Amino acid sequence: MSSKKLSIKVENISKRYRIGLQDQIHDSIGGSILSFIKSPVRNYRKYRSLYKFNDIEDGNGQAAKTDSADIIWALRDVSFEIESGEVLGIIGKNGAGKSTLLKILCGITEPTSGYAEIRGRVSSLLEVGTGFHQELTGRENVYLNATILGMKKVEVDRKFDEIVEFSGVEKFIDTPVKRYSSGMSVRLAFAVAAYLEPEILLIDEVLAVGDAAFQKKCLKKMEDVGQEGRTVVFVSHNMSAITHLCDRTILIDKGSKAMDGPSQEIVRAYLTSESGTTAVREWNDPTSAPQGHVAKLCAVRVLNNDLKVSESIDINEQMALEMEYEVLEANHILMPFHHLYNDEGVLIFCANDTDPAWLNRPRPKGKFKSITWIPGKLLSEGIIMVTSGLTTLNPIARQFYESSVVSFHVVETSGLSSARGPWAGVMSGVVRPFLEWQTVELGK
Repeated sequence: MSSKKLSIKVENISKRYRIGLQDQIHDSIGGSILSFIKSPVRNYRKYRSLYKFNDIEDGNGQAAKTDSADIIWALRDVSFEIESGEVLGIIGKNGAGKSTLLKILCGITEPTSGYAEIRGRVSSLLEVGTGFHQELTGRENVYLNATILGMKKVEVDRKFDEIVEFSGVEKFIDTPVKRYSSGMSVRLAFAVAAYLEPEILLIDEVLAVGDAAFQKKCLKKMEDVGQEGRTVVFVSHNMSAITHLCDRTILIDKGSKAMDGPSQEIVRAYLTSESGTTAVREWNDPTSAPQGHVAKLCAVRVLNNDLKVSESIDINEQMALEMEYEVLEANHILMPFHHLYNDEGVLIFCANDTDPAWLNRPRPKGKFKSITWIPGKLLSEGIIMVTSGLTTLNPIARQFYESSVVSFHVVETSGLSSARGPWAGVMSGVVRPFLEWQTVELGK
């Protein structure tokens, strides 16, 4: 790490929980009666075991890292540091341990081993209505949360109107929170967390509750908070938001820190590992290849402008998708195609074979290679997943359809020569065409 001031230091944090196991089922009346007699003692021991781990601790009372059928390690030996003013993303599968880590940082739960140092005032948003008292009104909850953060009434008074305006619940601010919808609760909770000027802001995947317009407002506010020099830890499954908001990202996998580095690199590695895809997919074993009775898929490749396999494509350069396939039965009209999706699963566009040389022309048996050129200055930044398939026409019959067969990462090395121009902020959208602009001066 650099010499900058640290906001958060996490050192070898581990957290374990004991889970329930299915009771043994007896196949005899005698066994069932004996089990019933022993059940009070067994249930008492089971209750105590939820809070005591003497059976899996070493002689010094430390947590032994051995596995047990009824023990789950939510976190194992996680360590990292966050500098003051840094915006850090945390990603991973459901159940990887991301939320447990934030709860430890907030002080909601204690680690089994290890420690976390927090240097600064912390505000968090971990679930809908975090920190809200259901019987109090929205106004009362704003002041309650501010008091917990150590703020004075005069400070809250100064920020109150901004909080209410951002949340959009002005009409219901004096209504008990228990009557709020989940969307209203998360709006007010986020506004409180963001506007009460914490030095450290911890946010879990709670923004998924709000509508699209509010999510956009929240992401813009988090961007502003980061630019103001405050520390933000952002847990999300929205990879686009992670790459735009966070310069650095940590990947948590099965309770351990799997990767730590620049957001785009970590997100790319995570998405490709999740889908099991890279820039090339080949089937060397003919029996395992996707196929129908007419055609069989042999390979799909992502090619850069120099026709070399590449996982990284510059936003300004043209690229190609190459499909190799074998025609098993002659005299059919074939239509190879590709479907491109972004990292949020949104379909960007479909590309069907329009090669005039084979348009409405039956193909003979043999191997073919179809190359689809995609122009530069069209796709937006991010991870692109490619689904490839082939259909016969007249009659229509799908021969193969391989979902997320390859993937590539669109990167931007020079914004001035793309549709971004001089703008340095977030560029939304699934495509980013470089359109021609013309401005004339009309005079005064």
